[in-house]
Amino acid sequence: MPCIPILPTRPPRTWPCVIAALGLLLSAPSFAAPESPGGTGDELRDRTTEPPAPEPAASAAATPDKSYVIPALQIIGFDFLLNRYNRRFSGTSDYDVSRASIRRNLRGPWVVDNDPFDINQFAHPYQGSLYHGAARASGLSYWEAAGYTFAGSVGWEILGEQTPPSYNDQIASGIAGSFLGEPLFRMAHLVLNGPGGLSRPWREAIAAGISPSLGFTRLTFGSRFEGAFVDNDPVYYSRLRLGVARAAQDNLGSSRDLERDEAVIDFALDYGLPGKDGYTYRRPFDYFSFHAAASSANGVETLATRGLLFGTDYAIGDNVRGLWGLYGSYDYLAPQIFNLSTTALSLGTTGQWWASERLALQGTVLAGLGYSAASTLRRTTEDRDYHYGMAPRLSLALRLIAGDRASVDLQAQKYFLGSIANRAAGRDDITRVDTAFNWRLHKRHAVGVKYVWSHRDANYPGVGDRTQTLGTVGLYYTLLGADGFGAVEWREPSAH
Repeated sequence: MPCIPILPTRPPRTWPCVIAALGLLLSAPSFAAPESPGGTGDELRDRTTEPPAPEPAASAAATPDKSYVIPALQIIGFDFLLNRYNRRFSGTSDYDVSRASIRRNLRGPWVVDNDPFDINQFAHPYQGSLYHGAARASGLSYWEAAGYTFAGSVGWEILGEQTPPSYNDQIASGIAGSFLGEPLFRMAHLVLNGPGGLSRPWREAIAAGISPSLGFTRLTFGSRFEGAFVDNDPVYYSRLRLGVARAAQDNLGSSRDLERDEAVIDFALDYGLPGKDGYTYRRPFDYFSFHAAASSANGVETLATRGLLFGTDYAIGDNVRGLWGLYGSYDYLAPQIFNLSTTALSLGTTGQWWASERLALQGTVLAGLGYSAASTLRRTTEDRDYHYGMAPRLSLALRLIAGDRASVDLQAQKYFLGSIANRAAGRDDITRVDTAFNWRLHKRHAVGVKYVWSHRDANYPGVGDRTQTLGTVGLYYTLLGADGFGAVEWREPSAH
């Protein structure tokens, strides 16, 4: 399937520099955040008491500008150039599109293809995110942009290649593309409009790196769509980790080798955390979580997003604030021994509980169903070991925050890939647990230790039992966002 022009044939091998730039640059808006004389209190300040940021001048117009034509032309043009590029450099005839191939794709059945995992499950969602970003940058709403993403993917499957259209690619580009594209669009918007000492040209360049579609639209049309999206000043937590990790536990199974030592860069952002007075969740992804990690051993190891599609907030007493509803998520996991990707819908909740004056617990719990894929990395045999299917998934994310001094993070995911009705026909159960302890040294600088455990237990006809395990221990320097460990303060001063 497609080799996106801005990505080489195997994108995860060459993306660490891009993910590193994303983490560093997205943190940049808060580099110049003012420090209070007392030092530590400002890093955990109450953002809920700050006056709302002024909206861009263009938002004062009665109807912000929007266009349905511009993103359609951008998507068509992008797909045309992508086809030309792939036809010239891919070395295959898959992109020799003709009238006959178009008629055949329109009439013929959709299939499941087994192209390389990183192309199907990484490059396709990123391609879809470009469609989504083009529509959002032209002033369209999330759901309108999601429609453009889905249609753009259909167009590529039928018109962009002569091979039969693939419904696994349609899910990856047409649905996961929106689940990835919306966080990228909003993070780029944060860079453009957030605090900090960056000059305008730098902001524009950084935003374009995060969301190229937004950057292209702004370069072409300037501030025409400036007031179409207002973020309502969300509370967000961000952090960037740089460190080294070593394999402490391994069972390679059918993988052939392992790099025991690796350098790691890890970025995370939680956007729209519950607890801020006046902030609402009426639009999809008014709350979302984004996580990306890359290593010297395996390129991009994690790319994951989850966002609230439909839901509302709630309060329990004076010490609990949260939100609940239907979430959309996209996960790409690639520890050195296996791959996993899933596009899912889940029911769940995100909240924060003030357990004491200085101790806060944040968390998200999700249970849902997704279309997933799994395969072995660095195989010792020639079998594909590549499975698609509907997969129930469970997800838990917790952060225990001890004032402005320390935090403990736990993230756990469980995927049950295989036949839901008849598990005996084949199964692929995957577990991922990520734990970290962080200690703040000074202002926004912290250190931490982290343990990541990845386990796969599979059995399929013709393949047999596959058990693979990898546990890594890492030491990290952590650059915290301006809000320290991310606790949201809504309590009256007299309450604590």
